[in-house]
Amino acid sequence: MRQVAIYGKGGIGKSTTTQNTVAALAEAGKKVMVVGCDPKADSTRLLLNGLCQKTVLDTLRDEGDDIELDDILKPGFRSTMCVESGGPEPGVGCAGRGIITSINLLESLGAYTPDLDYVFYDVLGDVVCGGFAMPIREGKAQEIYIVASGELMALYAANNISKGIQKYAQTGGVRLGGIICNSRKVDRELDLLQAFATELGSQLIHFVPRDNVVQRAEINKKTVIDYDPKEGQADEYRKLATAINQNKMFVVPKPMTQDRLEELMMSYGILG
Repeated sequence: MRQVAIYGKGGIGKSTTTQNTVAALAEAGKKVMVVGCDPKADSTRLLLNGLCQKTVLDTLRDEGDDIELDDILKPGFRSTMCVESGGPEPGVGCAGRGIITSINLLESLGAYTPDLDYVFYDVLGDVVCGGFAMPIREGKAQEIYIVASGELMALYAANNISKGIQKYAQTGGVRLGGIICNSRKVDRELDLLQAFATELGSQLIHFVPRDNVVQRAEINKKTVIDYDPKEGQADEYRKLATAINQNKMFVVPKPMTQDRLEELMMSYGILG
């Protein structure tokens, strides 16, 4: 069983990328569990065709500790298993705590079964502290993929996340599997992302082009593969899934200084 965490800047498209990649893996016959690690609880929506899944924290609040696995684990597209950690009431408590609670509960209830090929953790924003760092801090996820684009703040966040991976690499054994570019059609974006990944000592594992069919599929509460499996964008997610499935390159990243990152951006004409 491979445990994968997806990180990246808030709003970069982590949840969309994760769910479409999971759909491609499931289509290929892989048994996958998705653990949503965002208080918004939107990490499994497309796999469940819009079902508003009750979160782990809400279930615990409403029903107490005596709950069954079926109360929090719902079947989605092609038998994917979907969990949403949830979070506290707005303005109260630590949102990252939901991740810790959920993973511990899933373990105690036997969710991590031997037949699972993958567990994907879709983690909120670019936070690599507290509860949000749990998948990498405690070795729950062995491999990390960072979703980025050619925009400065997306690469700044990706570089910052790499610092977190580097920090926990020795104690948790976590490694960076690669950078996923979720394209924003920035000038020279492919070249920039390849150079950025190389600078980290990693790889650009796939460049996902921008296509409005992704939005149309989301409006219909589906992944692209579920919405229209013959679309070219569906093939892009299949390529990403295949690249992850066949990946053998797992590294301790070498984060850049802020000056070096801006220098790299300027060399590709993004700044200045």
